[in-house]
Amino acid sequence: MAVLKVKFTKTRRGKLAQILWILNWVSVLTGLIIFSLGLFLKIEIRKRSELMVSGGMHTVPNMLIAVGVIACVINFFGGKICYDCSDANKFVRWKLFMLPYIICTFFFTFCVFAGAIMCYTMRNELESALYRGLKDAVKHYKDTDIPGRCFLKSTIDLLQIQFRCCGNNGFRDWFEIQWISARYLDMGSKEVVNRFKSNVDGKYLLDGVPFSCCNPNSPRPCIQYQITNNTAHYNYDFLTEELNIWTQGCREALLGYYDELMQSIGLTVLLIWLFELSVLTGVRYLQTSMENVLILGDPESESDGWLLENSCVETAKHNFMIIKNLGKANQINNVARKSDPNMDIPTADYGPDNVPLGPIPGDS
Repeated sequence: MAVLKVKFTKTRRGKLAQILWILNWVSVLTGLIIFSLGLFLKIEIRKRSELMVSGGMHTVPNMLIAVGVIACVINFFGGKICYDCSDANKFVRWKLFMLPYIICTFFFTFCVFAGAIMCYTMRNELESALYRGLKDAVKHYKDTDIPGRCFLKSTIDLLQIQFRCCGNNGFRDWFEIQWISARYLDMGSKEVVNRFKSNVDGKYLLDGVPFSCCNPNSPRPCIQYQITNNTAHYNYDFLTEELNIWTQGCREALLGYYDELMQSIGLTVLLIWLFELSVLTGVRYLQTSMENVLILGDPESESDGWLLENSCVETAKHNFMIIKNLGKANQINNVARKSDPNMDIPTADYGPDNVPLGPIPGDS
């Protein structure tokens, strides 16, 4: 029994073909949207590549870019097919091509759905990449005279200003590293020398943060040195001075930004997937109804259209048997070739009276 069978008149078939022609051109635009979203995401990731260990971070944007290009191509040809299929005579040209086209389009829509799901499952990988990347970037903040790290300081400062964050996990990350280059320290100063000697690793550590951690909304001048020393500043308590510096870590801030971006892109791609699925359903109805018109032989007659000719279970069994028979055929061919690798099929020579001239090779 056919699944979701619908009866179509000639007028309804013509209208369905026209609507699908328009929807396929709309799908070309949605393909461009997916391509643009993938390109935008790739640029956003590459823009902050210094701050993350981007091992497989480009998988999702590359997937979206590829799906967007394929969508444009498939729907462009789909529009041409649907435009011609409004006429039974023109449909004959596309009859053999329709089923492979529908199967390819089905797998393509699955790729669109997979791209949408990948947008929602990227968070853990993104968090790990940001944690390791930001940790290394903060560590090399002072290395402005080392090739390859010259611009890390400006990158981190702009990041902290733009995203209103400080450090990797928080402002205390700056207390654990030497973020001031030795070239800007007075090594003749007793205070500086004592700081170097007081640290086991011989680093110049202090309870201070870069200027980019300062909150401009603070009612008092920013306190960025001796942050945890209440006695060093008048009328100051670092536990209650929330406006002095940003307290949120940059990893959390960046993760929130990318989370919002990925969810928006994922939702958009998911809606496009539903739209593509509806177009594919319409194309399937058009194909089956037009094939039934050819069987009836009357272009003016009514015809049935369906999604599946048989039930889902019967269709699955039928496809399974096809795959199983293909496997048996390959197995028989392999056995025959092993028995006689120089001969594919046994043959015999026949004389004029249809009498074999000799025994068939391989017969006993």
